[in-house]
Amino acid sequence: MTTIPIINVALAFIPVLVVLIVMFRWSLAIGDSFVALGRMLIQLIVIGYALTWIFVLDSPLLVLALLSAMLLIASSIALRPVADSKTQGDYGRALFSISCGGGLTLAFITLFVLTLDPWYKANTMIPLAGMIFASSMNAVSVAAERLYMEIDHGSPPTIARNQAFKAGLIPIFNSLLAVGLVSLPGMMTGQILSGVSPLIAVRYQIVVMCMITGASGMSAALYLYLQGKKQRAISGS
Repeated sequence: MTTIPIINVALAFIPVLVVLIVMFRWSLAIGDSFVALGRMLIQLIVIGYALTWIFVLDSPLLVLALLSAMLLIASSIALRPVADSKTQGDYGRALFSISCGGGLTLAFITLFVLTLDPWYKANTMIPLAGMIFASSMNAVSVAAERLYMEIDHGSPPTIARNQAFKAGLIPIFNSLLAVGLVSLPGMMTGQILSGVSPLIAVRYQIVVMCMITGASGMSAALYLYLQGKKQRAISGS
């Protein structure tokens, strides 16, 4: 793959600028958008240098430390749409859910599907963990927001849980339906651009789609189960 010149990277922001102009013309707040874009730039530049160093060292302690940090941050971001006084204690439930759903999926895929040797191989473990934790984070985030909306509208607990679970999985199942027809996901596209046979890239993409579906579903289900226990405890007290 050829290296993208910095000036060409800058040109990639033109479509984003169009979106920001639309938001401004429609009198929508764009401050958060600039913050998000700024964070994206800083975070990717920093992680680019950090991963270069981590991949060279290939230390299990560094890998575990980075995975732990990813889980802590993902759990915090997951609850951002519902962060208020009603969600006290939700961070622990979100962290537990994403850690279990995402962590178990990551361990299963790396140990039994990809058979990593060593198990902590940084240049494989960290990118896979990023995809798994991010998808779990999004599923928990959507499910949490829908759950509180259903509760506020007076839905029975079981109905609220089921609707929240369905909502949390909408992006995942949309991706499953569209992959290969509408979209060629990032991992597959990257492999093809780097010269890997499309047939080999497809195998990896199938593994990726299965792992993010499983991790997202398990994380959302576990979070909703824990929230249900919390609601029953409140009702019984």
